[in-house]
Amino acid sequence: MSGALQLTITTPLQIVLQAAGLTSLRAEDASGDFGIQPGHADFLTVIPAGVMRWRAAAGPWHFCALRGAVMTVSGGKTVHVACREAILGDDLPTLQGQIANVRHEARDAARRSRTQDTRLHARAIRSLMRELAAGGDTLGLGPEADR
Repeated sequence: MSGALQLTITTPLQIVLQAAGLTSLRAEDASGDFGIQPGHADFLTVIPAGVMRWRAAAGPWHFCALRGAVMTVSGGKTVHVACREAILGDDLPTLQGQIANVRHEARDAARRSRTQDTRLHARAIRSLMRELAAGGDTLGLGPEADR
């Protein structure tokens, strides 16, 4: 084991983390739990959703919840993680709370969006009904259109 790992975690919108001097990293993919240490062979895996953890020598574990990630290890020292969403944390209970808050906010945003879509749809239908009730030909297909 020589050197140290360099870790970069990115989403489509930002660089979430750049860390150097790491001695170990653990994550889980479809085949199970695995670890990465300096000098690891080149590696590529997909992490559908999970929590990755890492640390420097004699340091505490740090955590990142990932959704839809691709992890690569190259040169035995460079680890890149590209994911849809990443949430950093220094302890698991706090990270779990953050994840719950993010999910709750996403559900609320989706609910608000559905409500707004329903209102716009209802407004369009009412407008069409008013036009038809007034005898108007909103599509231009009536006998007046032939003139």
